[in-house]
Amino acid sequence: MLEVAKAPIMTAACHCRGCQKMSASAFSLTAMVPAEGFRVVSGDVVKGGIQGPELDHYVCPFCKTWMFTRITGFDAVVNVRPTLFEVAEWTVPFIETMTSARLPWVRIPVQHSFEGMPDPAQFPALLAAYATRV
Repeated sequence: MLEVAKAPIMTAACHCRGCQKMSASAFSLTAMVPAEGFRVVSGDVVKGGIQGPELDHYVCPFCKTWMFTRITGFDAVVNVRPTLFEVAEWTVPFIETMTSARLPWVRIPVQHSFEGMPDPAQFPALLAAYATRV
C-alpha cells in the first residue's frame, strides 16, 4: 500500500513506447509527488517493467501493477500512477511528453506539449504554472 501525504507538483501523460507497453495503453499518466510526501506503507514492492540505468519502475509483487517510478538524479520526486488513488484531479495531465511517439489518434487537452522531454531549464516555469492552475 502506498501513501501520498503531499499533493503532486505536476501531472503528465507520457507517450513514449515504453510507457505504452508498460501501461498497455496509448500513454501513461504520472503524478509527480515530493519524495518526502511519499512512502510505501505496507508490503514490498519490486522492480519491474522496462528497466534502464536512468529509472526504476516499481510494481506490486502479487499483481505486477505498475505503481511508481524513481528517476535517477531526481531524488526529490517520485512519479506515481495517479489512478491508484481516489483523487480525480491527479489524473488530469498538465503536460504531455514524448509526443514524437504519440499514436496518431490520441489528442489530450494539456497546457504544454513536448516532442521529447522538457528541457530541465523549463521545469521551474512549468512547476510554477502548475501551482497556479485553476
